Amino acid sequence: MIIRARAPLRISFAGGITDMPVYYLEHGGAVLSSTINRYALVTFSQRDDNAIKITSLDFDLSVKYLLDEEPVYDGVLDLAKAAIRRIINKNNISGFDIIIQSDAPAGSGLGGSASLTLALIGTLAEFAKVTFSQYQLAELAYEIERNDLKISGGKQDQYGIAFGGFNLIEFSKEKVVVNPLRISSDTLNELECHLMLYYTGKTRPSAGLIDQQTNYYREGRLNTLEGLDNLHSLTYKMKDALLMGRLTDFAELLGEEWKAKVRVNPNVTNDVIDLMYQTALKNGAIGGKLLGAGAGGYMLLFCETNKKRFLREKLEKFGGQFTEFSFINDGLRVWRSSCL
Repeated sequence: MIIRARAPLRISFAGGITDMPVYYLEHGGAVLSSTINRYALVTFSQRDDNAIKITSLDFDLSVKYLLDEEPVYDGVLDLAKAAIRRIINKNNISGFDIIIQSDAPAGSGLGGSASLTLALIGTLAEFAKVTFSQYQLAELAYEIERNDLKISGGKQDQYGIAFGGFNLIEFSKEKVVVNPLRISSDTLNELECHLMLYYTGKTRPSAGLIDQQTNYYREGRLNTLEGLDNLHSLTYKMKDALLMGRLTDFAELLGEEWKAKVRVNPNVTNDVIDLMYQTALKNGAIGGKLLGAGAGGYMLLFCETNKKRFLREKLEKFGGQFTEFSFINDGLRVWRSSCL
């Protein structure tokens, strides 16, 4: 039996405060995001012995342990180990192989860890004959990353990927509400024509940045508090701009979102990233931001269409690369296969 699951990566346009539960549990928070046609893929197949083998094709890593052994969380394929521990009842089953791969490097800002965790949950749940709602999937992925593995962060990636498509996701102490957005096809086509996704060539661990800005918030740092409030209001302004097709306003707000993010925590950027961004603004970009926690990964830019080639040439001189993408409505997908 072969089971595969594919979970998309995502772009967050606004609402980085949801990486800080300490803030949104007190004030509420929202994120505006969409899934894209880049994925994490997991393949599950049974073995004839009582071993579990996990292989990463991206990093040429593998771990193997017996069904009756507790996994060791040592930084090697821990997401898979934790998902297995949560879902699989090890009584009366044979062993299995899990193969994982992703279209984005770790620390890229595209929600890669949440995407992989959800794809793992999908294959394991199908094997174990367990059914989850989209809300349950998101919460379980959150529990695995934040509680089991102690990885700092919020739950915006898990919800955005579990549901798929364009959503305004609202967070509070009491609940999470996912609001699908009905954006016109013309607006989406135009948005894809203008947006460019640039990989800076560097990745960063997000946990340190998130912990740092959480400390700033607890200390009452004025710029952090004002920046967080601004991020919250910008999320709704950007949602309105998208729904009304005001893409120039959306592009400018994208730049305002980045300024607010830097105000929350100046360590999300550095001299090289600042130079990249200023080069983009001088060569056709109307607005943009780093995705994810910051300090590396992917930069999203809204560019005048007649200047995209020129902008590409300018930024590629920094050693980074552009990635083509399109928006999709899909979230997690699981299926059975007869092919190896």
